[in-house]
Amino acid sequence: MLTAQDAASQPAVSATDTYSYVVIGQTAKVTVTLSPASIPANGTSTAQALAVVTDANNNRVPSETIRWNTDGDVSFGGLVNHGDGTHTATITASRTSGPETITATAGNGVHGSAVLTETASSGSTSGGGGYWLVASDGGVFSFSAPFHGSTGNIRLNQPIVGIAGTPGPGGYWLVASDGGVFSFGDAGFHGSTGNRRLNQSIVGMASTPDGGGYWLVASDGGVFSFGNAQFRGSTGNIHLAKPVVGMAAMPDGSGYWLVASDGGVFAFGKAGFFGSTGGMHLNKPIVGMAATPDGGGYWLVASDGGIFAFGNAAFRGSTGNLRLNQPVVGMSRTGDGGGYWLVASDGGIFSFGNAPFQGSTGGMRLNRPVVGMAAA
Repeated sequence: MLTAQDAASQPAVSATDTYSYVVIGQTAKVTVTLSPASIPANGTSTAQALAVVTDANNNRVPSETIRWNTDGDVSFGGLVNHGDGTHTATITASRTSGPETITATAGNGVHGSAVLTETASSGSTSGGGGYWLVASDGGVFSFSAPFHGSTGNIRLNQPIVGIAGTPGPGGYWLVASDGGVFSFGDAGFHGSTGNRRLNQSIVGMASTPDGGGYWLVASDGGVFSFGNAQFRGSTGNIHLAKPVVGMAAMPDGSGYWLVASDGGVFAFGKAGFFGSTGGMHLNKPIVGMAATPDGGGYWLVASDGGIFAFGNAAFRGSTGNLRLNQPVVGMSRTGDGGGYWLVASDGGIFSFGNAPFQGSTGGMRLNRPVVGMAAA
């Protein structure tokens, strides 16, 4: 609010005096926060947006109005002006995965923004419940997912050990045990360790939310970051009881977990530690892991298909009590975290929760064993 004074009451000033005026109550800053900052791109999940409007003295401006917008395709509802300088909105997910910027703009044009990440969901345009399997020769098998290429007919220096998909079904990366990276579809090549001497072999990889980078992890827990993937730490200089066998990233890319074959879990960045099987007697070794959509938990899977759920990861079933033709080698979850798939080295698929069975190579003769899978 602008306040005027009578001219007679104002002090006399000389030519060298200066005035500094602060317009009390005028919006100078808009701060936007999202809770959570990552949701599945399933068309139904929601996040709460909060905008706090303050003036130059950091006092809240109760009289301001706010306009919400996005550079993506989420929708807004439940718009509330609380009359105390705070404004809230309910954001409903679209069916397109990836990051988008949520912006709150005040009447005078001052604005603030925050990034919402929509993770690939089995109900999103970046995934209809399909998946890819990859064999150690780089052969890729697609089920309700587009085929973008493979290294099945290429002579590799070292075997393929893992696969990771881009935010949509448009591409994927394969990684070899020497850290060689092979990009297909819309997956960009951001670098590799193929020409470096490694202390230990690469055993897995994970990608950033927007597909602009990826991490590789070695069996000693050494982590190698490429593109926009940030290095958050490693166990490369720590003596481990058992080797690292896989990794999973936070949905917003702010951290990651490493898992060892005894189920020991190592959390870095903003990734929370929710428990492990490091102190338990396991029937079979752990071979992989997957994180929940909001990063509030994770599943570990053993080679007999035993599942161990931690944090907000729900147990949906396992093959721990089944006789398998071949051992389980990996897992992947659905976009909303309501289910997961396990894959065996013969390409057999075991679906739990809301994870649909789309096919397998369990009845096929493979040139090389399957070593991993990724949800499309």
